[in-house]
Amino acid sequence: MTPDPYVIFAPQTVAVRIELEPAYNGLTSLALLNVTERFSGLGEWVVQTASALSEEQRHDNRLVFEGLFSVTRASAGGWDSFPAYLEYLAGEDACRLRDQGLEYLLRRSGVEATAEPTDLLADRELYLQHVRAYYHDDVEIDPDLHSEAHALLNDPPAMQALLISHLGAMWESVLAEEWERVLPLLRDSVAAFRRLNTSGLTPFEAIRLVTGRDLKDVLQADLSTVRTLIFVPSAHIGPYVTLHISPDGETVRVAFGARTPEGVPVHSPALSRSELLVRLNALADDTRLRILELLSTHGELRAQDIMTRLGLSQSSASRHLRQLSATGYLTERRREGGKWYSLNADRLNGTLDALRRFLKIRG
Repeated sequence: MTPDPYVIFAPQTVAVRIELEPAYNGLTSLALLNVTERFSGLGEWVVQTASALSEEQRHDNRLVFEGLFSVTRASAGGWDSFPAYLEYLAGEDACRLRDQGLEYLLRRSGVEATAEPTDLLADRELYLQHVRAYYHDDVEIDPDLHSEAHALLNDPPAMQALLISHLGAMWESVLAEEWERVLPLLRDSVAAFRRLNTSGLTPFEAIRLVTGRDLKDVLQADLSTVRTLIFVPSAHIGPYVTLHISPDGETVRVAFGARTPEGVPVHSPALSRSELLVRLNALADDTRLRILELLSTHGELRAQDIMTRLGLSQSSASRHLRQLSATGYLTERRREGGKWYSLNADRLNGTLDALRRFLKIRG
């Protein structure tokens, strides 16, 4: 039936949950070990752990979380613990694990041409085409790494063995002890956010309420089919936000920096310190301070203008602008085929107020 043109449909609303999600949380932390050179402001544990990895560990971590990303993302949600997820990987049929990953890639890549998992397995270039489409223009993929992953997808037992051995070793050697250390902080954050009224919100309204980020102008993912948003506080992600969409497109897990929501009175010194460190870290750099000064003087500027005026390389500018935007000090929007940035004075004032409250300074 064709909708009446005069009918105004209510905006799509979603169910919102705040969860610990131990397995997904741990996988997010391990995946962050791959991006310390691209993202500044990540948790200290991430930076230190990444620097201590052997070449073999570093390669295998990239292979698992970048090369085999579709397999881990298709199976990561809903587990009560990281060991429970490892048990699932060990007990599941290897071909089923592989096929779930390929189905996930086919659904989420956005490539319109009809293809089957067997087509991706038989044609490496077709597989790489879907991987590139999945990442849009956000990430430049490593063809060699993804070719190695493609070979593993064609050898499910070897793929499964790599997942079990690498993730099991990383859990035992670096993650288990850290998880126990940050668990009280994460529980405090979950309890605090569960006190928010999240009923009747659209996906982007819910994301803004919980994460403090307005992603409407920067997020390329289609959220029109989303029915449930599961927010997962992370002790390691810094100011950044990651979204993982389920294979059916109905559930999105959002990892965000563990903190306390505005307007909810919670006594958790550890959470207060954690959030302050994230905000202050973004200011503790000469280049980022120069960017803020430039925008306070000139208003809105393109990324290219900022690079030119400050003599920055594209990679350096992207890294600093990414952290300032994620922390909320800059407002980012797409215009005229590029990214434009302006200063968010309210966020800067909010940081100063938060520091005064933490130090109990009046006036």
